[in-house]
Amino acid sequence: MRDLPLSLLDITQMDLSQHEFAFLSACETAVGDIATPDEVIHLAAGLQFAGVKSVVGTLWKVNDSTVHCLVEMISRRAAQALHQAVHSLARDKDMPLE
Repeated sequence: MRDLPLSLLDITQMDLSQHEFAFLSACETAVGDIATPDEVIHLAAGLQFAGVKSVVGTLWKVNDSTVHCLVEMISRRAAQALHQAVHSLARDKDMPLE
């Protein structure tokens, strides 16, 4: 594949089921091709079809600074959620943590 472009068909034929999350920060990654407006497969859908459990894509044009802020907010909230979940498990006497 290094010599050829990676196509959406290539992606949909991959087994990506071991991947939990994909964040697509390019513009309009959840929008189909203008030449085929009735098609429902776009990059975000293709990744889900290949097995990625959660995919974040965009339906609009975004600039780099906007995406940067969004990624920081998602990362911060994900870290906070993980922290809260670990503390919740630690308080649960029936949950072995060893």
